[in-house]
Amino acid sequence: MTDHLSAVMAMLGQAQNRYANPSAWDRLHAELGIRLPTDYRTLVDAYAPIQLNGHLSLPHPATTRWNLGDWIRDTARAWSEVSWEDLDLDEDPRLLFGLPELSFGTRNGLWPIASTDRGETLFLMAADGMLSGILVEDGEGGWAQHDMSFAEWLYRYLVGEDMTGPNTSAFYPGPVQLRRLPMTAYERPEPWSGPERGM
Repeated sequence: MTDHLSAVMAMLGQAQNRYANPSAWDRLHAELGIRLPTDYRTLVDAYAPIQLNGHLSLPHPATTRWNLGDWIRDTARAWSEVSWEDLDLDEDPRLLFGLPELSFGTRNGLWPIASTDRGETLFLMAADGMLSGILVEDGEGGWAQHDMSFAEWLYRYLVGEDMTGPNTSAFYPGPVQLRRLPMTAYERPEPWSGPERGM
């Protein structure tokens, strides 16, 4: 059985841990009222704030710019303002996933944890404050559900599987491309490549 966390870190290269800060996670968890999964926290601490393969962005809770807590709250608020009854949806996520209602940033709702520049948003599903499973909205009203950890989802995303819906692969052969996000207005994004991975 694949250790997906180790496999992802092998593709991304040596952990940077530039902003690793347990107290930042403690504050975030206290504010949100949930605990984000260990594999997610490990990857965020190791590399974020970062963009992977030119699309997927991961913010960090210990930074002022690209702050995970601010992004989660703002994104959950924006999604909470959607009037689902007024939308003419081909795929109603409530019906697709058996949800009596759709809420964001609640004990029985969806928690945004990552996004792409293609408009996709990745959510963790919560039931009574416990997180399990991932939902992805593809930026065009389509939804996909994955009963797996964040590390497994990210592994599959990086190896080119359709992890944000049908025909959505964002695969790039060769090493994973990483781009450190600038922390001030004067910095430029800092790109580098992960190790060779034989793909």
